[in-house]
Amino acid sequence: MKPVRLLVLGALRRRGRTHGYQVRADLESWGAHEWSTATSGSVYHALKSMARQGLLVAHETVPSEAGGPPRIEYELTAEGEREYFTLLHSALTDREPALDVLAAAVGLIEDLPREQALRLLRERAGAMRQWTASITAHVPQDTDLDAWGPVGEVLSLWLTTAENGALWTQRLIRRLEEGAFTMAGED
Repeated sequence: MKPVRLLVLGALRRRGRTHGYQVRADLESWGAHEWSTATSGSVYHALKSMARQGLLVAHETVPSEAGGPPRIEYELTAEGEREYFTLLHSALTDREPALDVLAAAVGLIEDLPREQALRLLRERAGAMRQWTASITAHVPQDTDLDAWGPVGEVLSLWLTTAENGALWTQRLIRRLEEGAFTMAGED
């Protein structure tokens, strides 16, 4: 999954009917152009593509005062809303999403009810535990991975990644349990 699709759907959902320039400006205000593939061109491409797929409705508005073509405003369809939540759920439960996809999902996590976000993150934590167990199942106990050469380094990379991902996920779960953020349905 590419983060730009999730980010564009999330920005549109939060904004309602709006034009591509505003979506791009919102994503830039989140810094998404620095940590994801959400560049100006990719945002406009995603908008047009998702409109063709029926995820968005494109509305032509008045022509540009500078003489350009009419500005197009976009809004989510019911199918676009479903796709947004499918992508958000997938990114939050995946044990190993690309970092920019996970960052996009966490940036949009407030669109979920608290209990649902917690359930998805607990599912991610469980998948990470299973992943770690599947890696360590092939390594004899008390093995010095340094002695395994490059293969040991690969195993060390995966184990360290899984451990740090699990720690971070548990921290976010704890914060949500303690009331961090204003989640969907909360005042």
